[in-house]
Amino acid sequence: MLEDLTATAASPTAWPAAYPQGYAVVDVETTGLARDDRIISAAVYRLDARGEVEDHWYTVVNPERDPGPVWIHGLTSEMLEGAPLFQDIAAEFAARLEGRVLVAHNAVFDWQMIAREYARARGEAPVKQRLCTIALSKELRLPLPNHKLESLAAHFGVVQRRAHHALDDARVLAEAFRPSLRAAAAGGLRLPLHECRPLTGWSDRPRIGQQASYGGRAPSSWRPSRKRPACPYPNPGRYEPGKRLKQGMRVAFSGDTSTERDLLEDRATEAGLHVATSLSRLTSLLVTNDPDSGTSKTVKARQYGTPVVDEAAFGQLLSDVEPASET
Repeated sequence: MLEDLTATAASPTAWPAAYPQGYAVVDVETTGLARDDRIISAAVYRLDARGEVEDHWYTVVNPERDPGPVWIHGLTSEMLEGAPLFQDIAAEFAARLEGRVLVAHNAVFDWQMIAREYARARGEAPVKQRLCTIALSKELRLPLPNHKLESLAAHFGVVQRRAHHALDDARVLAEAFRPSLRAAAAGGLRLPLHECRPLTGWSDRPRIGQQASYGGRAPSSWRPSRKRPACPYPNPGRYEPGKRLKQGMRVAFSGDTSTERDLLEDRATEAGLHVATSLSRLTSLLVTNDPDSGTSKTVKARQYGTPVVDEAAFGQLLSDVEPASET
């Protein structure tokens, strides 16, 4: 069926008018997976509306710290020592992203890393929407054994030359995205686009217990984590769509948010809500901008029937939280 769709899309047919006018296929290699980790290399393939390559760009980046798993990305401290800092390449990177949909494999991760780097540089990435090729492959119901990039590449006959090298990974993804996009267009599928919001709340204060690294400097970090006081109100149950939040409701968060997570959780706590670190049958509401991301929380929310809202809707709900019932 997919082969038929791909063949149809390759022929001169009407292209969905709602589809984006251009894409930026991105891959970043990082020092690790945590929110304090840094980008050490980045690549962008710019594609036109139908997925044809316009140009590509690649750079290494000095992360100002230990490069992390060298055995994966192959970039040592010596190789990165003379590389530009992120703020030095931020403008060029932004020019490659401007006016395009960011496309990545597990796009939530790449977007989080990019948005945090721009927040550190006191700027914003000019990205309004992103598209995850994992989500697109699910929409197309591709018969993949797993959701790894190598599996997607093999399905479309794309040869990987240097796995975990940003430029080659971006090339592979661009070549696999083109037939995926055309198959989606031929089938009249709605693309799984998600809004990208810049991150805020960056602080130069080191996290409690965090030691200096890379040249003896203490790295910048997101706000220090701390134990929150227990919610003084009983859990009134699940949030009902169309109604108000009520003090005591258990709220969990998943994925990237426009407002830095700790700040958002502070607002929820101040409103009298219980901020939950995990999701259970007792959770009143899950807040996520990517309900189809496949995280453990979103999966459990579907299993338990937990209501889900995005960050914007949650912000509106926070402005009018119902007081807890008197006992």
